[in-house]
Amino acid sequence: MKQHNRKQPLFLAFITFLVVTLHQSFAATDVPPTAAAPQTTAPPPAPPARPERGNYTVTNGNGTVCLMARMGLQLNIRFSSASLNNTVQDVLNLQPNVTKSSGSCDSDSATLLLMAEEKTNLTFVFSLNATSSKYHLSGVTLSAAWPDMSEPFSASNSSLDYLRGTLGRSYMCREEQTLAVAVNFSLNTFQLQVQPFGLTGDQFGAAEECQLDEDDMLIPIIVGTALASLVLIVLVAYLIGRKRSHAGYQTI
Repeated sequence: MKQHNRKQPLFLAFITFLVVTLHQSFAATDVPPTAAAPQTTAPPPAPPARPERGNYTVTNGNGTVCLMARMGLQLNIRFSSASLNNTVQDVLNLQPNVTKSSGSCDSDSATLLLMAEEKTNLTFVFSLNATSSKYHLSGVTLSAAWPDMSEPFSASNSSLDYLRGTLGRSYMCREEQTLAVAVNFSLNTFQLQVQPFGLTGDQFGAAEECQLDEDDMLIPIIVGTALASLVLIVLVAYLIGRKRSHAGYQTI
């Protein structure tokens, strides 16, 4: 009787198992992995353009102008957004055509109140030191109720020391200035000229320019002086070299 080889069925079973395993492996590699959906974030809003310059005046009881200001104003506010349910930073330009000015003047203090759209009220308080005849912006208050605010916004600071000027003169700053008022509010001014005391009629007094304007004018002067000095050095070096070359020739 012939004996069956028991190794052959085991060998065939092993081959079958190997083929099935390789097929499943290749099938798995043929399936492209699921690509994760790209996460998109909304770009931050573009800052508004340079604000328009407005003319604001305050008159006293007899109708005489006692405070004048010309400036572009930009509000930087951090508030709680109702739509985003988060704290956001927003910038708003004050539009002169929809902003009304009022205020009051005393011997040592003057107030300018600007009332703009969307219930935005901005108050400037100037103080005068009679001894030194110097004035400065001592206080700023802002209240606003914009549509996206979770609650009305308010910020105030009565211990500021900005826009320092002399009685009878105006304070001018053409460059952009940032006036920090509170943690959640700062104010940018553009092409500012203001005089809260010592006005004669409806004209500004002689202007005292801010340090930013003086620095801006100083740079071209420094560059021009450096270029003039360089030209002078080159000219002197040329003349000295020419003199030496002539001295090298001897008369026979």
